Amino acid sequence: MIMKCFSVSDLQAKARRNMPRMVFDALDGATGNEAASRRNTAAFEEVCLQGRVLVNVEDRSLKTRFLGEEWQMPFGVAPMGMGNLFWPGADQALARAARDRGFPLGVSTMSSTSLEEILKQSDGNAWFQLYAGESDALTQGLVSRAAQAGYRTLILTADVPALAPRRRDQRNGFTVPFRLRPRQFVDFCLHPKWSLTTLMRGIPKPRNMSAPEGSETSPSSETGFRREAGRGRFDWQFLSELRSKWPHQLVLKGVMSPEDAKMAVSAGADAVYVSNHGGRQLDSAPAAISVLPKVREALGPDFPLIFDSGVRSGEDIARALASGADFVMVGRPALYALGAGGSSGFDALLQLLINELSTVMAQLGCRHTRELNETVRVL
Repeated sequence: MIMKCFSVSDLQAKARRNMPRMVFDALDGATGNEAASRRNTAAFEEVCLQGRVLVNVEDRSLKTRFLGEEWQMPFGVAPMGMGNLFWPGADQALARAARDRGFPLGVSTMSSTSLEEILKQSDGNAWFQLYAGESDALTQGLVSRAAQAGYRTLILTADVPALAPRRRDQRNGFTVPFRLRPRQFVDFCLHPKWSLTTLMRGIPKPRNMSAPEGSETSPSSETGFRREAGRGRFDWQFLSELRSKWPHQLVLKGVMSPEDAKMAVSAGADAVYVSNHGGRQLDSAPAAISVLPKVREALGPDFPLIFDSGVRSGEDIARALASGADFVMVGRPALYALGAGGSSGFDALLQLLINELSTVMAQLGCRHTRELNETVRVL
C-alpha cells in the first residue's frame, strides 16, 4: 500500500521524526552555513514558465530517451553514499524501484551495498558514480569492477577536490564508517524501529571498499580509501585517461561553469552533469538552476546534459528541463521518502513527482517531455 504524500516537505518532516538526529542531519545538512543548499531550492521559485491554452494534451507521455536508452520518466535518483544508514534496506529498495519503474539509479562509490549487487537488483537500470581514490590502483580497480559488472554509464564526480566540513556532522560526531557512540544512546532509544532494524542488519559500511566474493580484484581497503582524503591532484588529463579506459558512456558530474563544460566535451565526456553537490561542498556556490541555462548555451542544443541540486517537486523537474537539462536526478527527497515510510514512502514520492510533472506539462501545452526543452518559454 502506497502511503499518502502531498509534498516532499511532508516526507522530510516524517523522516526527521523517524531517524535519529545524527542520521537525519547527515542527510539533511550541507557545508558552511548551508546557504548554498537554501539557494538551490529557493532559486527554483524564480524560474517562471509560460503556460499555453487550447492545446490538446489529453494524452501525455513522460517516456524519455537519454544516453541511448529508453526511460519511463525524465528523471532518476542521484548517487548518494551510505543509503542503508538512512533507512535499513534503502539501497535494495531503490534498486527494485529502478527495475520496476524504469528509471536510472545512481550508485555511489560509497554505497552501503556492492556495486555488483545493486546493478543485479536493478536489472541493469543503474549508473556507477566514481570518486577517484588516493591511489591509482583503487581508482582503476573500481572502474574495472564497474565494467566487469556490466555498467554502461560511468559518472566521474569532480567537485570534491577536498571534502568540505559539514557542521551538523561535526557537532554530532558523525563519521564514515559509521560508529554508534554513547552520547547518541538516548536518541537511538527514542527511534527504536531504525535502531533495532539497523542493529539486526548490521551497521552499514561502504561495501565497495572490498573486492566482491570470487573476484580477482584487489580489495579497495588495501589501497587505503578514505572518505575525507583530498583528491586535488586529479585534472583534465585524468579525465582524458579515464576516457581512454572506459568503453561506454562517460559523464562528468559537478560542472558549474560553461568553461568547464566545454573542456569536458574536449576531454571526451559523453554528457555533462550540472550540480553543486546539493550545497554540500561550497557554501558560496550559486544555485545550480541559475547556472544551467549558461551551460546549455555553451554546449549548444544537442549535447546531453544532466541536472541535480535543489529539486523538490515535479514542477522543479519541469523547470530544469525547460532551462536546458535533458535529464534530472533527484537526491535528498529519495532518502527522505525512504526514511518516512520505507519502500512505500519512495513509491509515494515517485507517484507524487510523476503526477506533478504530468500536470505541469498539461498547463504548458506539452504532450511529451522533449517539448519542455524545445518549446516552453522560461520567463
